[in-house]
Amino acid sequence: MRTAQVRRKTGETEVDVVLSLDGQGSYQVETGLGFLDHMLAQLAAHSLFDLEVSARGDLEVDEHHTVEDVAIGLGQALDRALGDRGGIVRSGHAYVPMDEALARVVVDLGGRPYAVIEAPWTAPCLGDLDSGLIDHFLETLAVHGRLALHAQVLYGRNDHHKAEALFKALGQALDAATRLDPRRQGVASTKGVI
Repeated sequence: MRTAQVRRKTGETEVDVVLSLDGQGSYQVETGLGFLDHMLAQLAAHSLFDLEVSARGDLEVDEHHTVEDVAIGLGQALDRALGDRGGIVRSGHAYVPMDEALARVVVDLGGRPYAVIEAPWTAPCLGDLDSGLIDHFLETLAVHGRLALHAQVLYGRNDHHKAEALFKALGQALDAATRLDPRRQGVASTKGVI
């Protein structure tokens, strides 16, 4: 079973994440931030990961700590659920439109964290979420999930559509990269380890 559970408790937040890579796209997410919940739901539904996220943070300060710690928890859960990463395809990509917006996400689960995010936001906030925290979420996920993540909004006018396309594409790219290839023995690397 490629599953993991992560609990992160700090002086600012308390986050619980349960992740199953071989799921059906079911989700229960409650972070206190409606827009973040909506994006996590898109990620789960389009990756076919089963995802539970419960977070309580110091939202009276702002949403930064909650967003960051949810990304840390989700990244750590992804890393743990992948184990030694043996047998997986390793890389994946997806293009996803959302009305006038188009996003592309490419991932490599090769253990080397890196993020390139190109998402021009025009509005300062998406619902109750600072727009810049979308980029920070993705960067933090890449570091703690030990993956290279290239995420681009290629074009679009509506920031909600751009963000939703981005998270749907992330889900589909992760679905492709985490799939088990029955032909593969060990890890997808000439080094023999990831």
